[in-house]
Amino acid sequence: MPNLGRREPYPPIGPAHDPLSLYRQMMDFLMWLEERNTSRHTLKHWELYLRYFVTWCDERGLTRPAEITRPILERYQRHLFLKRKKNGAPLSATTQASRVTPIRKWFRWLTRNNRVLYNPAADLDLPKVEERLPKHVLTIEEVERVLNLPDTTTALGVRDRAMLETLYSTGIRRMEIIGLQQRDVDYERGTLMIRQGKGKKDRMIPIGDRALAWVARYRDEVRPELAIAGDDGTLFLTVTGQAFSDNRMTQMVRNCVRAAGLGDVGSCHLFRHAMATQMLENGADVRFIQAMLGHADIKTTQVYTRVSIRALKDIHSATHPARLERSVSLGRDGVEERKVTASDLLAALDTEADEEPVP
Repeated sequence: MPNLGRREPYPPIGPAHDPLSLYRQMMDFLMWLEERNTSRHTLKHWELYLRYFVTWCDERGLTRPAEITRPILERYQRHLFLKRKKNGAPLSATTQASRVTPIRKWFRWLTRNNRVLYNPAADLDLPKVEERLPKHVLTIEEVERVLNLPDTTTALGVRDRAMLETLYSTGIRRMEIIGLQQRDVDYERGTLMIRQGKGKKDRMIPIGDRALAWVARYRDEVRPELAIAGDDGTLFLTVTGQAFSDNRMTQMVRNCVRAAGLGDVGSCHLFRHAMATQMLENGADVRFIQAMLGHADIKTTQVYTRVSIRALKDIHSATHPARLERSVSLGRDGVEERKVTASDLLAALDTEADEEPVP
């Protein structure tokens, strides 16, 4: 069975002894994906989502792929639509689509390998994914507040500051900072090599002088204390001398964000959003931001042009006639015109509302 980057295997589901069972066919599919060099991140999530589906089927007495029909898949989609998280919120359309996508790929594989006679997931519609903006984009002041939180008189404070500075300077993903090696940082050129990023693609990106200075200090003063025998060259290490896990990296950043008084607004991706938005506001071309972020499709990057509101706000303030204050000018009769105040505008809005016809 595939390792899939796990420390401990998940338990089997249903009649695992049956070679034709959903569980065994799922494991064969995951093994096939692993043999084709699918990323660990994709394998981890796809197995989890397929397990959700196989468990749902097993609870309803469905144990083999041949028993799965189009109406059953549509019932599962309905189940995802009605499902609620622990806080009572529904699953987003993006989450629903993410859980159905590996099922479609799995049944396509089953059909191509003659393990089922027809593909019940063919042309299965996915929920329409909303084009949503980031929930929270940090201002420069908020970013600096978070960056200044680690106690840099301690070794772990220096490490945490170096990681935060790297996230902000480069906008790299959580999985990318976790996988950084010492050799990936070029201090002379001021560049960072991202190896096997999303989609297993390498890219070289710039890193700022301030971030480099903190990384260099961490490298010289802190990392030698954390490294243990058999050091594999991972740049940022935990107190046990190992690479960070996804959850541990998220928790470290989230703790700093909360301590800065920003609430539960996110973690590692906050710095990715902040970097992209602030560079766009300062005049960077969206194509350069695309290269920094490692987006295959520029449409993904263009979401930040909708977040970058400052330039649009400046133009709006300079050109829109309904400003709260105007410079004093003379009317046609030579009488000085008074300034338009907020009260005037509110009164005008009330009058306008009163004049609206009642439906």
